[in-house]
Amino acid sequence: MKKIQMVDLQTQYQNIKEDIDRGIQAVIDSAAFIKGAAVSSFQANLEQYTGAKHVIPVGNGTDALQIALMALGLKPGDEVITPTFTFIATAEVVALLGLTPVVVDVDWDTMNISVEAVKKAITKKTKAIVPVHLFGQCADMEELMAIAKAHNLYIIEDACQAIGSVYRFADGTEKQAGTMGEIGCTSFFPSKNLGCYGDGGAIFTNDDELAAKMRAIANHGMVVRYYHDTVGVNSRLDSIQAAVLDVKLKHLDEYIAARQKAATYYDNAFANHPHILVPARSEKSSHVFHQYTLRLVDVDRDAMREALAEAGVPAMIYYPVPLHMQKAYQDARYQVGDFPVAERLAACVLSLPMHTELDEEQLKYIVEAIGERL
Repeated sequence: MKKIQMVDLQTQYQNIKEDIDRGIQAVIDSAAFIKGAAVSSFQANLEQYTGAKHVIPVGNGTDALQIALMALGLKPGDEVITPTFTFIATAEVVALLGLTPVVVDVDWDTMNISVEAVKKAITKKTKAIVPVHLFGQCADMEELMAIAKAHNLYIIEDACQAIGSVYRFADGTEKQAGTMGEIGCTSFFPSKNLGCYGDGGAIFTNDDELAAKMRAIANHGMVVRYYHDTVGVNSRLDSIQAAVLDVKLKHLDEYIAARQKAATYYDNAFANHPHILVPARSEKSSHVFHQYTLRLVDVDRDAMREALAEAGVPAMIYYPVPLHMQKAYQDARYQVGDFPVAERLAACVLSLPMHTELDEEQLKYIVEAIGERL
């Protein structure tokens, strides 16, 4: 049996090697390493895939979130609501800009931001909501958009783990993750469902004015060369990464299907297990399984992880410490125990190997290794 990895990028590359190598070589031959034809091609193809009117390629997912917030013209002290159970970047950019992160709890089943918690957290200072489509499944966007409309708030979707996920509204309308709020952000970190061979990210919007602002901000605040109309940053997706992504975008749907097939295998294997809760699948959103995250019940999670590692099965903890318990984000407003669902999840979640190259032999071994240790 082939060695089990959390993410097997080597095998994935071998399966598309010819196209990847051709794309990279074309960039090298052109010597257009920044803002080359490969970037324009990928941007256009991603707009077509997602249905977003504007895609702005940037340096990484964190930059995407920061640029999005900068474009909205928020002022120091303005409050931005985001879940406490997420990767640090979601709150990091809020704090970096002098805004006030307001963290809220999440739902036990989907692990996404709690709509009821958002409602309770809104104040006169609230300006935006940043829902995170965690692990590959959209948050309840229809409810969140209704709340935002009622309180005149912006929504910036953190879709860094959910590209390709489709949300279904009550009227039957379907939208891609990242294309529903005023702005959506995604990451192309190598392990993502659509990942490059370095850092990369993109911003989505259907608003022409916001798109123009974000393009300028990402380019040192510059529209006309050497004329700077606003304070900006330097954040670009380079041409080689764009060439890689353009190839992989053509395979994204099959990659999602492979992840969903592996997830279904896990689901069936662990159904009704007394010590395992499999990921809940929302009726409103497809799940693209960036991660396959179990919730363990009455199990020593850390001991289980160590035992699996000894058996050759890697497993990860996403995330062991909620934002409100992080040293960098300690705040007198929040105490341990204030967000019980997030704290409970942090103590019991365990993510299993999940990628496009998992085969049935590996899945069977993983399932049996877990079963033998519970």
